[in-house]
Amino acid sequence: MALTREEREQFLAEPHVAALAVDAGDGRAPLTVPIWYQYAPGGDVWIMTGLDSRKNRLIGAAGRFSLLVDRVEPTIRYVSVEGPVLDTIPATVELLREISARYLPADKVEGYVDFSWKNHGEQVVVRMRPERWVSSDLGSV
Repeated sequence: MALTREEREQFLAEPHVAALAVDAGDGRAPLTVPIWYQYAPGGDVWIMTGLDSRKNRLIGAAGRFSLLVDRVEPTIRYVSVEGPVLDTIPATVELLREISARYLPADKVEGYVDFSWKNHGEQVVVRMRPERWVSSDLGSV
């Protein structure tokens, strides 16, 4: 059964690890990789990735990407969202802290942020406007 707009937006707002998919060019299947993301109902989605990463280059070339999030308990539920890139901006330590706090226990955030900021190279934030949604709750197994 398809989710209502409110259900799908709330589900996407939960801290799931997403599968990001982006066109990888002629003769290639889409690049599909796990990624952290940030979203609030009614807003835009954003991800953080390396400035020189393959993800960032492909997103820049395609101008759009999609995310798929799912769960298997207590019911099988998923939301897929796709849309155009709105902008790409340099990452800040504050945004890294925000997205890290979404996924990590509170006592691990500062250590991860410090390590990541010093070791992962230059990062960017890519914002996407959700344009097309596919969602369903398949019930329990």
